[in-house]
Amino acid sequence: MRYAMFSLPGDAEPRLGVVQGSQVLDIKTLHSGSDQVPTTLLSLIQRGPATWQRLRELTDASAGATRHPLDAVRLHAPIPRPAKNIVCLGMNYAAHARETASARGRDAKLPQVPVFFTKAPTTVTGPYEDVPVDWSVTQQVDWEVELGFIIGRTGRDIAAQDALSFVFGYTVINDLSARELQLQHMQFFKGKSLDGFCPMGPVVVTADEFGDPQAKRLLTRVNGVTKQDSTTADMIFNVAAIIEWLSKGLTIEAGDVIATGTPAGVGMGRTPPEYMKAGDIVETEVEGIGILRNRITTIRDL
Repeated sequence: MRYAMFSLPGDAEPRLGVVQGSQVLDIKTLHSGSDQVPTTLLSLIQRGPATWQRLRELTDASAGATRHPLDAVRLHAPIPRPAKNIVCLGMNYAAHARETASARGRDAKLPQVPVFFTKAPTTVTGPYEDVPVDWSVTQQVDWEVELGFIIGRTGRDIAAQDALSFVFGYTVINDLSARELQLQHMQFFKGKSLDGFCPMGPVVVTADEFGDPQAKRLLTRVNGVTKQDSTTADMIFNVAAIIEWLSKGLTIEAGDVIATGTPAGVGMGRTPPEYMKAGDIVETEVEGIGILRNRITTIRDL
């Protein structure tokens, strides 16, 4: 299943849909008998596996449901306002860890444990929305394509061999970063959490359809020029290991959003460093999910 949140030209209220080829099925129009269908992806996830299966059955038997052409709707972030901060990983690709060390004049040393940080819920923006930047706050806006996943079941102390069964689905995240703020504050949160700095989407592909999360290509293009081109096989800690480490003594909950780190090719690691400016178009892509396309702009232009 490929879930999306979308709205119609005459109705700005986001609603839940299932993307089927070049159309999106409007969940709101499904005939569910006495059951009330979920209206958001987050509510669907939090209702649990029985509701997921029921909705799948309704979708399979949806001859009378309304479908809209994808090019006639507006796609929103799959979870426009997460209940908690988005959990992220730093230096989780071997080549990127070496790239970062080199850019900072240090010897390359791969992390022995995951480097966790978070982004505020207010960072989330849609897959094709402009990203507003206050250029008085940052002049070093960098790109980071990432595979994101969404927890489907609440748990704690989850073993790696069981971890993937806790994943509802996968999405694309661009972990936009204000690099000088990372250095000034000596931690990641502020530089990662400026408003709009987490484009997400365009869909969530359920785990059963997505397949092996460690065999997917990732790409970033800025103004059509490829900047990142790698594979999730280069992760130091794979998705199962991330869940195992994160859940040690810490409850992860249905609906939690986790970004798995970025590969080599970020602007900070280039010689000389490259950063985006107003008017730039950044595209971030994960194989099997889709492409985010966001224009970097200026707050006063919105």
